[in-house]
Amino acid sequence: MKYFVNETCIGCGLCTELCPEVFRMTEEGVAEATEQEVSGAEEAAKEALESCPVSAIEEKE
Repeated sequence: MKYFVNETCIGCGLCTELCPEVFRMTEEGVAEATEQEVSGAEEAAKEALESCPVSAIEEKE
């Protein structure tokens, strides 16, 4: 599964704390997801998606 961070991201950093294998903070102060397929971090990535306070993380096929 791949993930996408949409424009509603407020840059709280929760996703990067929960799943640094998939999410990172940009120079603009918002999160972005890796373009690679999630492997071995599926549970943490799903937790980040469900925990995002503004629902900025989406699953992408």
